[in-house]
Amino acid sequence: MNPKTTDRIATFVLYTIAFLIVSVLFGLLAYILYHGFQRIDLQFITSPPETMKAGGGIGPQLFNSLYLLVLTLIITIPLGLGGGIYLAEYAPKNKVTDAIRLSIEVLSSLPSIVVGLFGLMVFVNVMGWGFSILSGACALTVFNLPLLVRVVEESLRSVPREQKEASLAMGISHWTTIRKVLLPVALPGIITGTILASGRIFGEAAALLFTAGMSSPDLNFSDWSFTTPVSPLNPFRPAETLAVHIWKVNSEGLIPDARAVADGASAILVLTVLFFNLFARWFGRWIYKRLTAS
Repeated sequence: MNPKTTDRIATFVLYTIAFLIVSVLFGLLAYILYHGFQRIDLQFITSPPETMKAGGGIGPQLFNSLYLLVLTLIITIPLGLGGGIYLAEYAPKNKVTDAIRLSIEVLSSLPSIVVGLFGLMVFVNVMGWGFSILSGACALTVFNLPLLVRVVEESLRSVPREQKEASLAMGISHWTTIRKVLLPVALPGIITGTILASGRIFGEAAALLFTAGMSSPDLNFSDWSFTTPVSPLNPFRPAETLAVHIWKVNSEGLIPDARAVADGASAILVLTVLFFNLFARWFGRWIYKRLTAS
């Protein structure tokens, strides 16, 4: 077989595989949205489950998912940036840093149920936070931190060496070079890693069953105190997220339209992840243009 024929066959196989993957993804997305749109309306999105007949809405669960996302990112991003910057710019090449990288690889492959049991033991019981949003956010931080650390490290290492050397040659300090030269150039990769971590937060259920709980109090959306038990912003209250709600509705089967509620909640979850990804990428490009000459 001559090289030209081999190249054509390989190209055809690769295009076929790509087409199959895209077809499966679009088919799954179309199936979820088609069945979910039959249930979605304004009342379903904004109302709590107990205020509607036959299953109710998902208002508190949607808010809990977004609040948990924000709280988790507030904890994860500074730690991930610090760890990635240390490994890329300050960590010496020795057995200790090799052990740290190996530990990060092991942690990134842990099953979510194991992270949930760890969170139950440490954050719920030892720390005494109980089933709460804060316990869930800390468990998800353990779950996502290895991913973000590796993404930040690889993004910083991918910056052309000449840019760093040029900055240092001008007498600029190492830390200022990291802030003003390396981080802005590495920002697109860091944004991509943050989006991946956010997607895992939206879709996680197993770890939250043991940390954030499977129920929510009757929230009072006119009370925005951080200490009131029924306040939406109270981080020490239990919180049922959309992913947990979908699992709960399907597993318990206590309502007559469980399938319709699950379909609607699944469609809302997919659309929320989609809109968040689009917004994060737009925001990342805007920040990148502001911090660089692009």
